[in-house]
Amino acid sequence: MSFLLAALLAGTLTQAAPAAAPVSQSPSTTAALPSPERRQQLLFEAARLGRTDMIALLADAGTDLNAYDSRGFTPLILAAYNGQLAAVDALIAKGADVCRPDQTQGNTALMGAAFKGEDAIAARLLKGGCDVNARNHAGQTALMMAALFDRGRQVEMLLAAGADRSIQDAAGRSASSVAAAQGNLPMAARVDP
Repeated sequence: MSFLLAALLAGTLTQAAPAAAPVSQSPSTTAALPSPERRQQLLFEAARLGRTDMIALLADAGTDLNAYDSRGFTPLILAAYNGQLAAVDALIAKGADVCRPDQTQGNTALMGAAFKGEDAIAARLLKGGCDVNARNHAGQTALMMAALFDRGRQVEMLLAAGADRSIQDAAGRSASSVAAAQGNLPMAARVDP
């Protein structure tokens, strides 16, 4: 397994998974695993690009699935924000924390999915146990983000999962008042407590 991992990691990550080529392991062939730091960098990139093959190998090699990159994001947040449903599934299956917030603003992957309008990813994160009422550092929730960006399907999904319409952020705004401030009165009425 370590030879195969080293051989796969020796190349660069690209958007598409490389075609599987037979790998013969001879006694004279030796390949060193990349350093733990390099493996961590590769995991962030694999999550961003949706490389589930690399995610599985890196997770099996003990790479930290909940680590933060230089911008304060976890691999799961990167996968969710970049619309990589298969990568989200792979990370959750390998044990990534589904609701670990980023380090800078405290946003979760669910909040990122609401911001980007990624319905399938939001559904998977909810199914995986992300707290629908988790708040970021400003006190905002995924429902507030979905209402702000007029994500009707996500609003319904979040409400069905138990999103609390009455939560207010640090500035005293609710999901309804956030939508109303954008001039979206139908959404404001939809999420009014």
